[in-house]
Amino acid sequence: MEKAMGQGRYWLGRFVLAAGMLCVTGAAVAQAPFPNRPIRLVSGFAPGGATDVVARLIAQSISDALGQTVIVDNKPGAAGNIGADFVARSPADGHTLYLANATLAMPSMFPKITFDVKKDLAPVSMIAWGPSVLAVNPRLPVRSVKELITYAQQNPGKLDFGSGGIGNITHMSMELFNYMAKVDINHVPYKGGAPSTTAAVGGEVQVLMAAAANTIAHIKAGTLVPLAVTGRTRTLALPDVPTIAEAGVPGYEASSWYGIVVAAGTPKAVVDKLDGAIRAGVKKQEVRDKMQAQGMDPVEMGPDEFGRFLQTEITKWAGIIARANIRAE
Repeated sequence: MEKAMGQGRYWLGRFVLAAGMLCVTGAAVAQAPFPNRPIRLVSGFAPGGATDVVARLIAQSISDALGQTVIVDNKPGAAGNIGADFVARSPADGHTLYLANATLAMPSMFPKITFDVKKDLAPVSMIAWGPSVLAVNPRLPVRSVKELITYAQQNPGKLDFGSGGIGNITHMSMELFNYMAKVDINHVPYKGGAPSTTAAVGGEVQVLMAAAANTIAHIKAGTLVPLAVTGRTRTLALPDVPTIAEAGVPGYEASSWYGIVVAAGTPKAVVDKLDGAIRAGVKKQEVRDKMQAQGMDPVEMGPDEFGRFLQTEITKWAGIIARANIRAE
């Protein structure tokens, strides 16, 4: 009997010791400094595009600031939603990031979306604006936004605009323009900004909405006429071109944008640390120069302000998507 009791006390002691060690180990893991392993930055688009360029610039900046390797992982497909879904389902520890663009604020356009933007992702830091350019073929007899509106109203159904594809920010920006300017310019989608720009230069469509990077060379060559840019302020890439709001449609704003989000539930301290690292990168002149070469305007916006902006964008685009009955598979 005493022997059995002694063995019981022995095993109970071993159990308590093991449990204590497990708690200490768990606490140590929970309190491990961030980051404690390489960070993965997911881009929802293929290598070589504007989003990928921003991803690689910011990845290096985060790596420099935090002293940890940052790997860019391209997961293209479904207008970026494959990459966003991957991050939404990742551990909420800050080691998996998603480089979002304006498409993230258009969930109502995707009937088969597999995550909830508002519930499953958390904003960290805005990086840059990517305004589009509203331009026309030189043969079209308009040289301003007001003239385009007048021409479209006097010639209903006779103007076509090219965009980078259904649901692309260039498509959405023009649909917003149609609504706010009370015109009806027909949409002709192309497979990217370059083909749509070529179509406008060749006269296949008379009107173009495209990223600044696609249009600048043609504007300089005189093969496209810029009417306005879509941002809330003029872009550094085309400082003499007014905004659409300035040029005749008050309140208009429809920029693409680039920002970092993480899985919801990521600790605030981790989010703040990432935000600080990203802001440090955006401040670097070499980073700013490379962004501006792509027609982007660097911006610093922390998690709270970015979160409010994202909510506003979701509401704005939901209305346009419903009115224009836009659906992207």
